[in-house]
Amino acid sequence: MDYRKLYREKLISIEDAVAKVKSGDHIVTGLGCGGATAILEEMVTRKKELKDVVIHQMLPLYNYRYFQEGMEDSIRHNSWFNSPYTRKMVNDKRADFTPNFFHESPALFSNYHEINILIAAVSPMDRHGYFSFGLSVDYTKPVAEHADLVILEVNQAMPRTLGDSFIHISEVDYLVESDYPLPELPVSEPDEVELRIGEYVAELIEDGSTLQLGIGGIPNAITASLTDKKDLGIHSEMLTDGMVDLVEKGVITNRMKSIHKGKIIGSFAAGTRRLYEFLDDNPMVEMHPVSYTNDPFIISQNYKMVSINSCIEVDLLGQCAAETVGITQISGTGGQTDFVRGAVKSPGGKSIIALKSTALKGTKSTIVPVLSQGAVVTTGKNDVDYIVTEYGVAHLRGKSASERAEALINIAHPDFRAELRRQAPYLR
Repeated sequence: MDYRKLYREKLISIEDAVAKVKSGDHIVTGLGCGGATAILEEMVTRKKELKDVVIHQMLPLYNYRYFQEGMEDSIRHNSWFNSPYTRKMVNDKRADFTPNFFHESPALFSNYHEINILIAAVSPMDRHGYFSFGLSVDYTKPVAEHADLVILEVNQAMPRTLGDSFIHISEVDYLVESDYPLPELPVSEPDEVELRIGEYVAELIEDGSTLQLGIGGIPNAITASLTDKKDLGIHSEMLTDGMVDLVEKGVITNRMKSIHKGKIIGSFAAGTRRLYEFLDDNPMVEMHPVSYTNDPFIISQNYKMVSINSCIEVDLLGQCAAETVGITQISGTGGQTDFVRGAVKSPGGKSIIALKSTALKGTKSTIVPVLSQGAVVTTGKNDVDYIVTEYGVAHLRGKSASERAEALINIAHPDFRAELRRQAPYLR
């Protein structure tokens, strides 16, 4: 088959791609850097023609024009995990929010929604006719198998990631070409408190462990504290710049992994150009759909699996609220529950929730007697394992309610410990 000829036959303009959208369509676009930016930006030109179009996406990293107030009757966003661009929309009820465990999102898309169109950004086609979903394999590859129409936005900047990340041109309906720069997330330098948290977390991580890490000040502090470790591995939904640092220092080798030995396993990536260049055509890295990477059963097969996540507040029973402040939706469940459950089932595994002891410039304790009214529990009392703040480590799994309360008060900020003791519902 002449794949270049087939490419030319399927190549259309961005305007023609947008013309394929009909009122009432449900559209899925890639997570983060996998969003089809050129097509989504062009879609606003049809505002007067379209009605009740729904675009499903997790963690958009671009402030699309269709997010503007007044667009929601024509094109409405359905957030499966909020980003700073969608929080206000969701809380103002101009966008919808769909709760989900990340590993189940592909099945939820295909079983509970009629997905009319997938539009996703991909790397250029190789000589065998394959495109890579690049930085967003997660739910895009599985959805491509079920969508009525598949439109790919070919972006020269998209890295070609390996693994179960490919789609063949014969499975694609239309192609457009785009030169939009990929969104980048700058590396945030950890502050003094985050560095102390990183040191406590590092003490819990043994040589030969396999890690799941996210992004932000605390994860960056943790990677900075791991430089004396040996033979760490990565099995994570998200790949980040901090992991590149540890590969270059010889800390991440993946040699001791019990599955995918020698490989970094991920589902999506977000960071700087340095990360994207590291991932491009790198045989050390395999990207897989999130239905695989985040399946707790698969996660649990990693020897000494350590999941590291964060939350907004934790109560004295150990319940962690990671996605809302009261009833205000901040983010989503993401893969936290997936990895918490997988890690604690791993031989020698640990699940760690790391957070600063205070919020709002030190005026509010993040360890509380009971969660704020309306707060959503992300990691439940029966799943929680380790909680870490800058004041130490509380190991909760297997502990009684009163033992948990005592351990958590001991790692709360000293300014709030007396009040926590007065209000604690579980202390003897």
